[in-house]
Amino acid sequence: MNNAPSFFARLSLAFAVLGDSTLAAKVQDVRNGVEPAAPPAPPAPPPPPVLKVATPDAALQLLGLLQREARFVDFIQEDVAAYSDADIGGAARLVHTGCRKVLQEHFTLAPARPEVEGSRIVLEAGFDAGTVRLTGNVVGNAPFRGTLRHPGWKATDVRLPRTTEGHDPRVIAAAEVEL
Repeated sequence: MNNAPSFFARLSLAFAVLGDSTLAAKVQDVRNGVEPAAPPAPPAPPPPPVLKVATPDAALQLLGLLQREARFVDFIQEDVAAYSDADIGGAARLVHTGCRKVLQEHFTLAPARPEVEGSRIVLEAGFDAGTVRLTGNVVGNAPFRGTLRHPGWKATDVRLPRTTEGHDPRVIAAAEVEL
């Protein structure tokens, strides 16, 4: 079996070599016994993100603080359909005051973005997607130009109380028994 290309195939190859200097260099390397270089390996995919295991203790502690100061769990668990808007508004004011107290005592909060709401901003390639959530008609790649609808929040300091050994954080509020 003869695998040699025909005369016209060789003639076509000769014209291809004449017209393409890169191909000519490769043919010359083969004639000189140089092994062709292996094609470059595709880039390795980035490693998957490392997921941290979050323990519920801090979340439960915060929920306990909100319950203690604002009766937050009681308010949320209550079926408010039977109450008037005025009754709900009065209860919401008390819950709001207590929740705000917890936030101010235990957290220092700052805007996630420094711009004022309504500002036009540009998000360059590589922007922190954990700090900014794109909404609306998101098409293509950065840079993105848009209007800041909310600056977001980030905690710059957290001051949760220490707990004693043996404390069960799952108990959000102890049952109350009047004697």
